[in-house]
Amino acid sequence: MDEAMKRAVRMTLAALTSLAVPALLYAGLGLGLGLAGAARAQAITDPTQPPPEAMTTPSSSAPAAPVAHGPQLQSVLIGEHGREVAVIDGQTVRVGQKIDGAVLVRVGKNEAVLQRGAVRQVLHLFPVPAADDKTAGATTPAHNSRD
Repeated sequence: MDEAMKRAVRMTLAALTSLAVPALLYAGLGLGLGLAGAARAQAITDPTQPPPEAMTTPSSSAPAAPVAHGPQLQSVLIGEHGREVAVIDGQTVRVGQKIDGAVLVRVGKNEAVLQRGAVRQVLHLFPVPAADDKTAGATTPAHNSRD
């Protein structure tokens, strides 16, 4: 090999080496950043999970939700031609029909009235304010229309 060819080979190797070192450094740096990014990504919480406050159990001092007893009014429908329907405990009941031994006697905008014998029970669609809480689901003797 003559001197010119040796010089050309050395220059080519030098050029390749000068390019290879920065490439390896960039690759190593990128790999390091990638690992650091992966470590940071593990610290991010899942946005679809409820907040930690929701995961705690309620304290015993918190008031419990009231437990409903008896039939529950879920919906009312008052048609244009006098059709009145109530959904009570998942059953559709028209005025005059029976549900669990009680007759639906009236459907109002936010309530339905059941009558079982001489006792009437008013079911409310929405919770009754605390001041009127005595009437929520209250049963009262039915008044005779002849009085």
